[in-house]
Amino acid sequence: SSKTFWTTTGMFPQEFIIGFPKCVKISKVAIQCYLVRTLRIERSVSKDPVGFEQCIEKDLQHTEGQLQMEEFPLPDFQATYLRFIIKSAFDHFVSVHRVMAEGT
Repeated sequence: SSKTFWTTTGMFPQEFIIGFPKCVKISKVAIQCYLVRTLRIERSVSKDPVGFEQCIEKDLQHTEGQLQMEEFPLPDFQATYLRFIIKSAFDHFVSVHRVMAEGT
């Protein structure tokens, strides 16, 4: 829902995990967030959310008063779980409004 979001508790790093019913092919991940400075995305192809490996780490642009919208192309990428780690922020609290994964 565009009216809901996830917010951090004020200390970093913060993380959340998204799980898929089975291992899927992902071609792109997009995120809408606010005040995130450094974001890392990791993946796991295990049946359980363990054994994560780093895929992307990026410093995001500060967009005062607006949501940050970032897309990460992931060619030939498979995952059962995605872990998003907010390593640092532009403020004490940040929010994540939407995460989208495209693929099959």
